[in-house]
Amino acid sequence: MEEMRHRRKRSKTRRWLISSIALLFVAIITGGVYYQYNLEAILEGDFAKAEQLLEQGRYAEADRIFDKLYQHHPDFYLSERALFQTGEIRNLYLKKYHEALLAYLLVEKDYSESPLAKKALQQVAEIYKNRLRDYPRAIVAYQKLLDNGVEDGAQVQYEVADSYFRLNNFEQARIEFESLLKNYPDSSRTAEAQYRVAVATSLEGDLKKAAEAYRLVGENWPNSSYAIEARFGQAGVLEESEELKAALEVLQGLRGVYPSPEVLEKRITQIKERISKKKKAI
Repeated sequence: MEEMRHRRKRSKTRRWLISSIALLFVAIITGGVYYQYNLEAILEGDFAKAEQLLEQGRYAEADRIFDKLYQHHPDFYLSERALFQTGEIRNLYLKKYHEALLAYLLVEKDYSESPLAKKALQQVAEIYKNRLRDYPRAIVAYQKLLDNGVEDGAQVQYEVADSYFRLNNFEQARIEFESLLKNYPDSSRTAEAQYRVAVATSLEGDLKKAAEAYRLVGENWPNSSYAIEARFGQAGVLEESEELKAALEVLQGLRGVYPSPEVLEKRITQIKERISKKKKAI
């Protein structure tokens, strides 16, 4: 009798355990099905929460959620935007430029057909050029943008030329600025590009061509702010070429229009003294 009671008790316990395990298994399966069925809505909620945190200036928290969305659900339709936002937060707010570079480069790699891929590559180029001062890598990124076609090609071409200039590669900088003038003749950058051609040519040591390049700025873009600076630069290369009277004439023509009259008068005085000394020597 006692043994039978123990057996019945063990049987009830076993049935209870089996029932509990079965119910738990059903709950897990049901929860999993519910999670999968509603996964997109859950992820959309996480994305919206991250955007809200970003608007509130809680950048580190927003960054964690955006990064988690990409890391755990790369095929989610908002993951490319989440990854791009990760790059933006680290670049613009957290100042973690190398980590931002990684996020942007992943956008370009994993979502190459997305419109965000070009934006990400542009940010890569700008970080290399303006944040890290890594001009060779910036040139590679900008050149890739040009090769793939960008909306503002003139600006990208300008950045390539300016990067070469900052590397003191004045010959290649001049070539790139000349490419801007040739390929984007209607750009708002043309007057500046011609001025930079003249500066680069001067630094290359070809003073005659530099003087002509400076002259073209005023001739083709007389109302540009670079026209006045170009005339001042033209006077400089004429003086360096020992064409003192021509340089003096150009400088005197800038009276009343040059933004630094004291600097202008000092240069005029210096050239007059050089002319005077030359006459005495003769």
